[in-house]
Amino acid sequence: MILISCPNCGPRDETEFHYGGQAHVPYPEDPNALSDDEWGRYLFYRENTKGLFAERWVHTGGCRKWFNAVRDTATYRIAAIYRMGEASPVSSLASGETRPTHPGGAK
Repeated sequence: MILISCPNCGPRDETEFHYGGQAHVPYPEDPNALSDDEWGRYLFYRENTKGLFAERWVHTGGCRKWFNAVRDTATYRIAAIYRMGEASPVSSLASGETRPTHPGGAK
């Protein structure tokens, strides 16, 4: 079982949450200009990273608010949790670095 720390409600059991997919996927600037293939890629193609991965979660069993988490997909360890609209507190997902950029960021 994973203990997820909701930024609004505090630590709760993972059964209170629902996974919402990859975080920070930008909406197309002009969706009407996309071909069917490009639109399909936007809707359905996501990274499948082994290691640190930014994800969206919703606290359905509590405050019902969305937030982001950086989770290691190999170990399930949550490296950081942050509110929607905030930048990831993990310095670089691409480099594989697992330390948060600020003290106390690891959950």
